[in-house]
Amino acid sequence: MKNNEKLAAFQAKQELVKRRSENAPKDNRLALISAAAALVIAFAGQLVYFNFGPGYVPTVNDLVEGETSTQSDTASLAPDPALAENRVWNGALSLNGEEVKFELAGDLAPQAVANFVTLAKDGFYEDVSCHRLTTAGIYVLQCGDPSGDGTGGPGYSFGPIENAPADDTYAEGVIAMARKGSDGSSMGSQFFIVYDESMIPSDIAGGYTIMGKVTSGLDAVKAIAAKGTSDGSSDGSPAEPVLMSGISVE
Repeated sequence: MKNNEKLAAFQAKQELVKRRSENAPKDNRLALISAAAALVIAFAGQLVYFNFGPGYVPTVNDLVEGETSTQSDTASLAPDPALAENRVWNGALSLNGEEVKFELAGDLAPQAVANFVTLAKDGFYEDVSCHRLTTAGIYVLQCGDPSGDGTGGPGYSFGPIENAPADDTYAEGVIAMARKGSDGSSMGSQFFIVYDESMIPSDIAGGYTIMGKVTSGLDAVKAIAAKGTSDGSSDGSPAEPVLMSGISVE
């Protein structure tokens, strides 16, 4: 399934779940009308988000703030934090065939973990790229954008920031949420893996939500980083295109 089609399907599902919960007492005829309307809204929202909405072009001065906001109230579409179950989740994914295992802290970052788990189980991340690599000062591989250019997401955004380090230090192996600069409510599907300890300064909104850590396979990320970026700069797309696959959480 193409990424745009995947996004539209996910948005439609989220909108349908929301409408069903709000209109449970209504009859089946009204439910069918709501579902059809949800599909139309999801399709229209996709067009606006990717073709007409505000874009964001990452720069070397905004090293991990990659995800745009739709500038509308979409927080109600984000998964319920209760889905994180106040526990640690174990997961795995493949980066170009190399396995990376991780754990997610549902007790420390319930909104971010609920979001990641929902997207992963819905297949949203399957064959989505890791589009950005930074190799100087800040050492991260950024993934999870269905558009592949740093401007995409699931069609909603959420906040606030959770579990950010007080000293702005992100340890090797940390998995954290990307967001738009100075906007703590602009998180969506993009996240970054820290492959070497990095100090990432807080901005007006604060730091970056740490939702988990790599437990094995970080060498696969370091191998990607060792090849550098496609244009030789310290902030750009990886020299070798990177796709995620085989994503599981439990």
